[in-house]
Parts: sequence; C-alpha cells; structure tokens
Amino acid sequence: MIFDIRKFSINDGPGIRTTVFLKGCPLRCLWCHNPESQRLEPELSFLPEKCIGCGFCARVCPNGCFASGAFDRTRCTSCGKCAEQCYAGARELIGRLFSVEEVLAEVRKDRIFYENSGGGVTVSGGEPLFQSDFTAALLRAAKKEGFHTCLDTCGYAPWEKIEALLSDVDLLLYDLKETDPARHLEYTGVPLAPIVDHLKRLDAAGKESILRCPLVPGLNDRPGHADGIAEIANRLKHLREINLMPYHPLGESKLARLGRDEGFHGEFADSAALEPFRQRLAAAVSVAVSFS
Repeated sequence: MIFDIRKFSINDGPGIRTTVFLKGCPLRCLWCHNPESQRLEPELSFLPEKCIGCGFCARVCPNGCFASGAFDRTRCTSCGKCAEQCYAGARELIGRLFSVEEVLAEVRKDRIFYENSGGGVTVSGGEPLFQSDFTAALLRAAKKEGFHTCLDTCGYAPWEKIEALLSDVDLLLYDLKETDPARHLEYTGVPLAPIVDHLKRLDAAGKESILRCPLVPGLNDRPGHADGIAEIANRLKHLREINLMPYHPLGESKLARLGRDEGFHGEFADSAALEPFRQRLAAAVSVAVSFS
C-alpha cells in the first residue's frame, strides 16, 4: 500500500533519487508531517476550496455520504468512487496497492539520473518496516537491477524484520525523534530503547547511516536533546552525518483534508533560531551536522 512515488528527490539520500512512500506507521508523532501515511488503509482527502458543486460525487457514492447535502465522513469507506469522478481535484484517494514490478517500472524510468548523480531508490513511509515483506522484496529487486538503495526507518520493528533485509540496504536514513525516554514515549507513543538498540546493532553489522532528527520548537529543541544525540552518535562507527529537520506545519493542513483535527499546532521553525542547537551538537560529534 503506497501513497506516493516521488521523482527527482534530492533530500532522501545521496544523488537524485526516487522515493517510494509506504502507508502504515507504528508511531504517532505529535508533529507528523505525513499524517496520510499513518494508517495502512486508503484514505479520502477532501479539499473543499476546490469543490465546484457539480454533484458527480453524490451520484456515484454507494454509501449515502451526501444524503444530507454535506459530506458525511462517518459513512465513508474510502472506496474512491467519488475521487474517480472528481475532475476538479477536490477529492483524492490516498493509497493504492502496487506490486514490486509496478514500482520498479517507475524507478527504471530515471536510471540515467541515478547513474549520473550517484542516486538510486529510497524506501520511506510512514514506516516501511510496517510492510516489511513488501519492503524486503522491493529492496531485493532493486539491488538485482543495480540500484543504490536507502531505507528511511524509525527502527521501531522486530529485529527479525530489520535483519531480513539488511543485505539489500546500502544506506540507512535513521530517524531519531527524541533522546529522553519519557519524552519519546509522550511525543511518539512508543518507547525509545528498542530504537536505539536497533541502531547500535545495525552499526555493529557495518551498516552506514545518516541520523535524521526533527527539531520542534518547544518540544525537543533543548540543549539536553543535542547532548543526547551526540552521546548516541559518538558510539556509532559507521555514521556519515546528522541531518536536523526543523518543524514545518504542512501536516496540519493534511489532517484537515483527511477529516481529522488532532495533531500538533505550531509555526514554521526558524533555522537561524535553531543554530545554537546545531552548533552545540556539531561541537560534540566528529561528523557533519546540517539542516535539511
């Protein structure tokens, strides 16, 4: 179940890449910028400002979602029939089933860009280990075709699922959300310990990694978190660099389109205001620390 295949991606690993975004995630980060990736099943996105009132959606809806005139999400099963008829683009079904071969067909189209830039394919999410069998099969097939592979993961999965695909991963993009155990549980809904343990085991297995750390003002932009990242990073022998990702509120508008109102409400994070955090971390580690 995939919700996006993004071409010409330059922030998901080295070179020019194609990033495959899988649905489903075990975390519920307060600041999630891809809430459409959290649930495994397809979801209907609705942009009311694009709606032109043509009524085609109501005519094809099998569940009576428009019986009262307004759109009643409580009846919606995300069948996608309304999205198929919505030529104005107000309704979109997010998530559909792909085969490995269908994904590779898209990836192959940009082979020349990978070869000229040192790029390849990145499997992301959501959490790609949430659909671990598909992710393993996709990475295996990509390696057979000679593509460089990245896995963007939070590391929260049974070790057996991670170990099963290691041989087909060239580089890990490893998400580290928070380094205080209590805060990590509060902010993401899952414990920190297995995530750090898996990162250490991956490093011991010789896997190169890039740490990707979201910075959310008022939550995890404190000096202690910088020190926590440094403590973990300095134990890794195969760490390439650390990317700091300032918070942006784009996920909030996505929540509204999905008919959800929960979530973190914040402002765009200012990289300049977060520069002291970056400097503190950079002074404590031997790898490059940059904003992404």
